[in-house]
Amino acid sequence: MFTNRIKIGAFNMMITSYNFKQIGDVLIVVLGQDKGIQTSKKNGNIVALKNEDGKIIGYNIFNVSSITPEIKNQNGQVILSDNQIDKLNEAIVSAGFDTKLPSKVSPKFVVGFVKSMKEHPKSSHLYITETEVEDGKTLQIVSSSPNMQEGIKVVVAEVGTMMPNGLIIWPSELKDVESDGMICSGRELKIPNAPDRPGALILPDSYKIGEPFDFDKAKTLFDE
Repeated sequence: MFTNRIKIGAFNMMITSYNFKQIGDVLIVVLGQDKGIQTSKKNGNIVALKNEDGKIIGYNIFNVSSITPEIKNQNGQVILSDNQIDKLNEAIVSAGFDTKLPSKVSPKFVVGFVKSMKEHPKSSHLYITETEVEDGKTLQIVSSSPNMQEGIKVVVAEVGTMMPNGLIIWPSELKDVESDGMICSGRELKIPNAPDRPGALILPDSYKIGEPFDFDKAKTLFDE
């Protein structure tokens, strides 16, 4: 049994994406996991999406370039500036909604350290890890990486992360064992020249546990 593990319940997250060619001038905002029956409410150019208990878990903001014109230069996942968040929150409040976009969201791709691992009791190819992500905070993450081992530094996609392929990481269960995050491969992170096979990306010792994963720095990890 692992100790000092943080169980993920409510979490601070926001994922925003924009694709003018595919869906038009609409900002997609994800604030929480969709569970059960989803409902929506439209006020003006803003649609609030709610889960079955009435909590707002996202917004679709139409004609968003009228609020923040620079959004039209974006495609895919968008990292909003503080000024953009302020303008969008003004529009959300003016539309009659009281759930604002968070002003600060912690980085989701972080450097982790596999403190311990054990075989999954119901699978011969899964491992249950206790992975530190910052200052003693550890997550239980179930991994299928064939090169998984104790004492390595890895890239952790925490709950609330959007992967490069668009997949969002949520709390999950793999064969009845909780998993709060994902240990990533170089291929999943789309790092140049990463091997096209399963396996955790093992980082050099120079990477610091808990720091945001630097995708630009990682571009040379697989250079010959």
